[in-house]
Amino acid sequence: MNDSKNFIENIIDEDLSLGFNKRLLKFRFPPEPNGFLHIGHVKAIWVNFSLAKKYFSPVVLRFDDTNPEKEEQKYIDSIKEDVSWLGYSWSEERYASDYFDQLHVWAKELIKKNLAYVDSQASEEIAKQKGTPTTPGTNSPYRKRTIEENQILFDKMTSGVFNEGEHVLRAKIDMGSANMLMRDPVIYRVLKKPHPRTKNEWCVYPMYDWAHGQSDYIEQISHSLCTLEFKPHRELYDWFLDNLVQKNKVRPKQREFARLNLSHTITSKRKLMFLVKKGIVSGWDDPRMPTISGLRRRGYPPSALKEFVRLAGVAKRENIIEASLLEFCAREELNKSSNRVMVVINPLKLTITNYPDDKQESVFSENNPENPSSGVREIPFSKEIYIEQEDFKAEANRKFFRLTIGKEVRLKSAYIIKATSVVYNKDNSIKEVLCTYDPKSRSGSGTEESQRKVKGTLHWVSKKTAIKVQVNQYDRLFEHPSPADAQSEEELMSMINPNSSTTCFAYAEPSLSKAQVGQKFQFQRLGYFVVDNNTPSKIVFNKTVGLRDNWKK
Repeated sequence: MNDSKNFIENIIDEDLSLGFNKRLLKFRFPPEPNGFLHIGHVKAIWVNFSLAKKYFSPVVLRFDDTNPEKEEQKYIDSIKEDVSWLGYSWSEERYASDYFDQLHVWAKELIKKNLAYVDSQASEEIAKQKGTPTTPGTNSPYRKRTIEENQILFDKMTSGVFNEGEHVLRAKIDMGSANMLMRDPVIYRVLKKPHPRTKNEWCVYPMYDWAHGQSDYIEQISHSLCTLEFKPHRELYDWFLDNLVQKNKVRPKQREFARLNLSHTITSKRKLMFLVKKGIVSGWDDPRMPTISGLRRRGYPPSALKEFVRLAGVAKRENIIEASLLEFCAREELNKSSNRVMVVINPLKLTITNYPDDKQESVFSENNPENPSSGVREIPFSKEIYIEQEDFKAEANRKFFRLTIGKEVRLKSAYIIKATSVVYNKDNSIKEVLCTYDPKSRSGSGTEESQRKVKGTLHWVSKKTAIKVQVNQYDRLFEHPSPADAQSEEELMSMINPNSSTTCFAYAEPSLSKAQVGQKFQFQRLGYFVVDNNTPSKIVFNKTVGLRDNWKK
């Protein structure tokens, strides 16, 4: 574990050294409940909850529910499930809507101070008057309305007299500011939509920039941590606080860190929604999706996601993290925690001609060599078995260390066998391979023959006792390393990996008949797999990641 501090920790430590009371440290994670959390949110969650753990401070889970057009209870539920699944618990559950009354009172205070006015222009006109980053904006013709006029109009907006789009409330700041966000931003709009929590109580709703900083202030958040795209918002965040902060209250400090940009991945909700609606993926929890629910269904352990964001680091500049690092973290964790089992995905029948026809025995294998306490399991062995088709060649060169005619290999945890002949179908495809076995070579028997070294070891299952399971194999959804750069839906479609998902049936050792939803395994020599949580009526495995990185250049 690397104990070096990141720049946010340095900021907090400096604040503490200058006299800030450590007991007043408080953090928050404030998602908008308009979609499902994704891998980028894992970083924000990890940053805030890790700081809280380090400084023994509380974390507020606050839902930024200021837009009733897009927010739903199902998103609130999924966010809470995701944060809990990552292993975190929050000290308080809050909603921006909890503060609608107070936000409205403060908006009226700004009007009273002549720091806000009601603008009656259409949104298109307001946008034109904002100017450009290189040219200043121009004042609204309604900017000089009297305090009394603004008070009357805002009251009418609040009581539902006006239709949507007729009026907005804007902060009166500086239309010539170099920061376009300071050019009289809208802080309230008329929106006659029922809210999931407040129902039809309100027909005016606060904008994000107005609600966010003030929510931090109400909750007495000490350090409001957000991603770099909100850095231009900091000046506005502070302007609102300058005009509202009371004495003897903690003033929140906004600071920004680089968001997590992952190669071969998109996190734009709009683009992810396109994939769902277009049917490219089966839903928000499709195992190829970068959503937390998708990663969970694919079998990524929460510890692997947290280790990934830790290794990616907390930086001040944007960069792109290779997807291979996430896959590496999954392998490292799953190698330690997953029991080994044998599953044959592309079966080829082997008949051991000198093995008794009516005999069935059990061989034993370690569940997980990385965990001695995991014990051993019993695996049935008999005359007819399945191996992978790719593990046999009728003719092969000296570099092929698997099964071929006249060559010996070991069956994992069982016997050494030698291929003697091949039985072909009428189309010249292989029907089965005939072998002999060395009865004295059984693994763990202690005989001299059992110690004999052969270059190849194959996984297998007994034909008589194998169970049939469905296996979904997944790869990266995008072949292109930067799908986030796609400028159109057509360009995004051209980057999709056509082989990102395949389904087949496989033969598995019978111990897997008792596999539980969410249980993770290493299919020996194949990769890591998890029992799918969306098909509990049958045994379906989703591939999490292979045993090695197949994307290396």
